[in-house]
Amino acid sequence: MSYAVAVEHLYALSGELAPAAPGAARRKFDLAHMRTLAAALGNPQAKYKSVLIAGTNGKGSTAATLASILSVSGLKTGLYTSPHMLRVNERIQMSGATPGENSLAEIDDDTFARLYFKVDDAANRLVTEGKLPHLPSFFEVITAIAFLAFSEAQVDIAVLEVGMGGRLDATNIVEPSVSVIADIALDHTEWLGDTLAEIAREKAGILREDGRMVTLPQHPEANIAIGEIAMSLGVAGINAAIYLPERGAASGAYPLPIQGQTILVDSPLAGEHQNRNLALAIAAAIELQSNELLAAITPSSIEAGVRLTRWPGRLESVASPSGTATILLDVAHNPAGAWTLRSYLSRAIEDGRLNGPRTLVFSALRDKSVREMAQILFPSFDEPGDRILLAPVNSSRASSGEELAQVAAELETPVTVCASVAEAMQIATSQPGSVVVSGSVYLVGEAKAWIERGTTA
Repeated sequence: MSYAVAVEHLYALSGELAPAAPGAARRKFDLAHMRTLAAALGNPQAKYKSVLIAGTNGKGSTAATLASILSVSGLKTGLYTSPHMLRVNERIQMSGATPGENSLAEIDDDTFARLYFKVDDAANRLVTEGKLPHLPSFFEVITAIAFLAFSEAQVDIAVLEVGMGGRLDATNIVEPSVSVIADIALDHTEWLGDTLAEIAREKAGILREDGRMVTLPQHPEANIAIGEIAMSLGVAGINAAIYLPERGAASGAYPLPIQGQTILVDSPLAGEHQNRNLALAIAAAIELQSNELLAAITPSSIEAGVRLTRWPGRLESVASPSGTATILLDVAHNPAGAWTLRSYLSRAIEDGRLNGPRTLVFSALRDKSVREMAQILFPSFDEPGDRILLAPVNSSRASSGEELAQVAAELETPVTVCASVAEAMQIATSQPGSVVVSGSVYLVGEAKAWIERGTTA
């Protein structure tokens, strides 16, 4: 069966918490189902070391940085992230074992298709035998494909970004060598809870008895919840704060003493907020080196791994196909991410990196805090000549143009509603200036596809 058929079948599966069939009750998180599927596949996730990374914002950047460090250290590395921007293959990456290089590459189409049908066959058999009540969700299947791919490639270690929450996420059937908890904010409140403490407790579900946790101090409410669970499990906590730049240090690259050497932390990921993600990745790498006999990790490989990190769509600057405008892509998809982007925009406007006139291309999913995100971002585009373009993305969860326009009307903000992301990008880049594309991973993905097509008309 072909890759195209595999992807078509995959997208036909229900979402993680959607009804398993039309008219059925909404499915619930249930790790027992994921364990049953994995067991039928030979428990591939048990055949290599793993790092689990949970959090609201920054977990993807942390995962990409840590995987780059491990790859550059000469370790065969797997990287599993979500969601994707252009192709589902982006979620599953593997490297060879070439020291000095970040050789992470997406799973190839043929391997993806073969493993998809292996998982699908097992799932259908389990349902027929009554061992599963229904077919696995999209996320459960793609997670199982990743586990199989990493096992077949005989990776030394896999870096796994948790999809949502942690305690009941499909990735959480692994036994992590290290658990990493990135910054926590309010998101997915319908599923994870209405308070930071409730959400933090879900994220802390990736911790294991007598395990090891890397994290940073954050909101006291989250700190307390994480600390209580860590203490109850006898978890050894590693505070990554020692790997942050000195307070008051200039933004950008900074020196950092590690194991008697001083390295230069110089990440291609823009924004001061990335310093926290870098600290988490570095702390996790050093913890793996210290306790898992991964001696290949050295200060030099950490320095090179940080520098060679690839994680697109995060404050990523590109030229428009026509060359008339500079485009800044950022996947800020919740209020915390929007505040981070607004802070970056304020500094970029002040120092002249974001020249006017400025255009915001904005969209968001219906289940996100759309109004709050708009309240945060829209004021950065209120100067004469600035524009805000609203564009619905191609997703069943997307806010429609009318819904986005209603939010703008409530905020008394003048906007232009476009029929598609392609139309919005065409309008946005039709004049010189700066374009910011943000509000959804799906939006950035469609915008990147438009840019890569070189569409100018």
